[in-house]
Amino acid sequence: MSMPPSSVDSAFSATPLRDASRWHPAEYAFWVLPVLAYFVFGENLSLLSQIAIAALFCLSLDLILGYAGIVSLGHAAFFGVGAYAAGLLAKHGWGDPLLGLAAAAAIAAAAGFVTSFLVLRGSDLTRLMVTLGVAVMLYEGANKATAFTGGVDGLQGVEVKPILGMFSFDLYGKTAYWYSLAVLFVMFWLARRLVHSPFGLSLRGIRQNVGRMPAIGAPVNGRLVAVYTIGAAYAGVAGGLLTQTTQFVSLDVLSFSRSAELLLILVLGGTGRLYGALIGTMVFMTAHHFLSGINPQYWQFWLGAALVLVVLFARDGIMGLLQKLGTRWTKPA
Repeated sequence: MSMPPSSVDSAFSATPLRDASRWHPAEYAFWVLPVLAYFVFGENLSLLSQIAIAALFCLSLDLILGYAGIVSLGHAAFFGVGAYAAGLLAKHGWGDPLLGLAAAAAIAAAAGFVTSFLVLRGSDLTRLMVTLGVAVMLYEGANKATAFTGGVDGLQGVEVKPILGMFSFDLYGKTAYWYSLAVLFVMFWLARRLVHSPFGLSLRGIRQNVGRMPAIGAPVNGRLVAVYTIGAAYAGVAGGLLTQTTQFVSLDVLSFSRSAELLLILVLGGTGRLYGALIGTMVFMTAHHFLSGINPQYWQFWLGAALVLVVLFARDGIMGLLQKLGTRWTKPA
């Protein structure tokens, strides 16, 4: 006999959830690294800001793929929607950064909610095709609507006001970096609370065995629609953040290559771990920066080789490999 939907959350004990949601010393150490990077790599603040934005974007995909098992090849659609939403607001005089992020999240979430009913129909292959189709349609639509998006020339004239009316965006990228890092941390904290809640546990159950979850009264479709909408909102915030820190929007924010690269980063870092999205982004973009500087034409060869090595020797990604090494190190004799 199945349990009513209201009893799903009560089926999980609160004590293990509280234990899992506690911050570990390694996590505090991890978030100290961006602060140290500001002083050590002060000449590359633009790159560090891009890493923070890409990490937030990758985090949004991890919520729907790593925890809910929804495969997507068109996640850049929501990134682009958020980027254009924040850009159009700023271009027409509504340049407050926080307002722009809120609008980007709301519009991207609405787009995710509407398309979720199409995405959740069928198998993984069907979802891949639907997400890719939605992204391609949005890309061509933005390319056609030159009066609003600027087409291939991009959206120009974006003027972002100072954050909270006090912190203006400077040429050195200091404000952009701290702003991006602060938004990333807040969004990560919310995502961490989400995945360690009964809602997050139900998502893991759906990913592992979708056929058994209705037996305990879990509304499978409702949970998938909810997490897909949340993931879209996260991607929209990342897109709006990119627009505000660069004050420009190009068609590239909706491109297929951005979605494919995002999936590669998540596989590299490790799915279903949150920190895998952050570590994968740091490794990928740092390697991209240095390898493209050494050999601009063939730098992708080395990234491809690294991905092959991860598949062969670390199937759970870099984060999974680190967890295994940590377990062996701490395991008693």
